[in-house]
Amino acid sequence: MKKIGLVGGVGWRATVEYYAGLCRRAEELRQASGRATPPMPEMVIESLNHERAISLLGRDEDEESWSQFDACHRDALLRLAACGAEVAAIASNSPHHRFEPIVRGVRIPVISIFHAAAGECARIGARHALILGTPLIMKSARIRESFAQHGIEAAGPRDEALRAQTAELIADLEQGRIEGAADHLGNMAWTAWEELFRGLPVVCLACTELPLAFPEHASRASFEHCGARYINSNAAHIDAIFDAAKDPVN
Repeated sequence: MKKIGLVGGVGWRATVEYYAGLCRRAEELRQASGRATPPMPEMVIESLNHERAISLLGRDEDEESWSQFDACHRDALLRLAACGAEVAAIASNSPHHRFEPIVRGVRIPVISIFHAAAGECARIGARHALILGTPLIMKSARIRESFAQHGIEAAGPRDEALRAQTAELIADLEQGRIEGAADHLGNMAWTAWEELFRGLPVVCLACTELPLAFPEHASRASFEHCGARYINSNAAHIDAIFDAAKDPVN
């Protein structure tokens, strides 16, 4: 397997999920192939300072305001490449709002979480998706473009109060407070969905903390809960990273 590099730390719980998920995929591959030992990939993690990374967020109307944010993540990817990583990923949704500028000049493949989530949404046959995540991601044109490339119309909640509640839930999950989070998230998802689309909700959990509300589905790229279908962006991303790192003969 190719050596995997992860940019993590934003936040640390999601970084742990990525490491565990990649190791879990290796174990599954071992079981499927009948090998005595798993083809465990080598990994290197560049863990960023969460507070500093968030403080560098820019404004979409001011391209220059993103320069330090882009450089922070690009430099992390370059350090991973210098450590021998052959494929890399950023274990956070927000930097993917700036994916193209960040990966510019990085000479190893960097796997996009937006494209992984959109691909999983297309795989289950969805044509519409509700985007839940940080305020930046819920209004991001770039995530909508990624879904549109797969024939899917995606949108964040229209209601500012629902956006604010989603951000508050993310903050709780960052602190490890998950009790009641799944039901609370589900109620918000149904309310937001009915303002945008028809039929049963398809909800993309486009923040690496949101899937933590559903620990029983941590390894599944999509799952159902209380009548809604969820896209676990973490798990979809992990699958895409592992597949990119896997030896073609496997």
